Amino acid sequence: MPRTFLFATWNGGGAVPPVLSVARALRERGHSVRVLADSSLHAEVTALGLEPVAWTTAPQGDPADPAKDVIRDFEARTPIGAFARLRDRIVCGPAADYARDTAAELRARPADVLVAEFMLLGALIAGEGAGIPVASLATTIYTFPTPGAPPPGLGLSPASGALGRLRDRLLTRMMLKPWDKGLPPLNAARAAHGLPPVGSVVDAFAQVDRLLVLSPRALDHPSRRFPGYVRHVGPRLDDPAWAEELKLPEGDAPLVLAGMSSSFMKQHRQLERIAEALGTLPVRGLLTTGPAVDPATVRAPGNVLVTAAAPHTAALRHAAVTITHAGHGTAVKSLAAAVPLVCMPQGRDQPEVARHVELAGAGITVGKNASARTIARAVERILREPSYQREARRMAAEIAAETATDRAVAELEALAERTTGGR
Repeated sequence: MPRTFLFATWNGGGAVPPVLSVARALRERGHSVRVLADSSLHAEVTALGLEPVAWTTAPQGDPADPAKDVIRDFEARTPIGAFARLRDRIVCGPAADYARDTAAELRARPADVLVAEFMLLGALIAGEGAGIPVASLATTIYTFPTPGAPPPGLGLSPASGALGRLRDRLLTRMMLKPWDKGLPPLNAARAAHGLPPVGSVVDAFAQVDRLLVLSPRALDHPSRRFPGYVRHVGPRLDDPAWAEELKLPEGDAPLVLAGMSSSFMKQHRQLERIAEALGTLPVRGLLTTGPAVDPATVRAPGNVLVTAAAPHTAALRHAAVTITHAGHGTAVKSLAAAVPLVCMPQGRDQPEVARHVELAGAGITVGKNASARTIARAVERILREPSYQREARRMAAEIAAETATDRAVAELEALAERTTGGR
C-alpha cells in the first residue's frame, strides 16, 4: 500500500546523497515522498524525481560556497569550536525554526512517517509532536557513546581493564559536556510543541522510533552494543546527482582516485600536495575537486587528470588506491569496491572514519598537512603490501552482504504500517 513520507534534510555536503538515496528508493517503491531541504538542494532533489519543499524560517546555506555556508566551521580554530558551530547553527540553536517549518508542512499535508537527517533535532521534534512515527538517518559511523567501545569522535582504539574503562568514562563526560549549552533552546522548542523536556541533548537524539545508521556494521567496533531503536541498515553507495560522466586518464598504470570534501574546508593546498605526490609515482591520478574548488586552480603534473567531479562508484572499478579526507561516503564507496585508502582527515567525523579504516586494516592515515613525500610513501606502501588489498576485499564482502536487500526501506515501510497517533 503506498504511503506518504516527509523527509527533512539540510545541505550538509556528503550527508546529502545518502539521505536522498533512501528517499528515492521509497519513491521507486511507489510511495509519495517530498523533501524539506535548503533551496540549494532543490535541483538535486528534483533530478532524483522527488518533490522539494522549501524551509521558510530555518537556516539555509550551501557549503560549496564559503560565503553561503551556515556553519562555516573552516573558520574555527579548534575542533571544539567547529563542534560549537554545528551545535548552535544546526542542531540546537535553530531547533525551533526547523520544528516550526516541519510542523507547518505536516499540518498542510500530513505524512505517515517523518524521516530526518539525524542532526535536525528540530524537525524530529515536529514529528514527535505530531504523534507520527519518526525515523532519523545517521549518515556516518554511530556518533554517540555506547557500551563496549571507546567514546566516538576521538579516534581511539578499544580499551581493556579497569584503567581503560576509567579512561572511557572520563572521556565520555568530557565529550558530552559541550552539548550542554544547546539544551535550553532545544527544550524551548520541545515545549512549544507540547513535549516534555529532555535531560540532555544526547537524550533528544533518542526520541525517535528508529535511528537508521547508513554505515557498515563491519566498519565499527565489533564489541559495541547499541540501543534497541538503532538499526544498522548498510551504506548508500549512490553518487550525487551532480557527478559528471567518467573520464579516466590515459595509460595502463595503476589508477589512484583522489578527492577531498565536497564542501569548502580550505582544501586547495591538500589537493595540490596530493597532485604533487602522484606526480612522483608510476601511477595515473584522477583528482576530483568537488564543487567547492575550481579544478583550473589546482596545479597538477601530466599523469594527473583534475576534474570538478566524477562518479566515484564507476571510477573505483578501475582504481587501486583512494586518497581521501575520509569523508564517510568516499571511504565506504572505496571499501565497497575493495579499494584501500590513504586518509587525510580534515575535521568533523573524518578522524573517526579514518581510524576505523585503519583498524579494519584497509588503509593508512596521514596528517591533514602531510607533505607530498609522505602522501607518496603511503600510496607506495598500499600498492606494495598485499594486506591492505586483502582487508579491503574482506570489507567489500561484508558490505555486499549488508546491502543485498534495502534494509532502510524495509524499516521505514514497517514504520508506515504502524497505527499513527501514539508513540
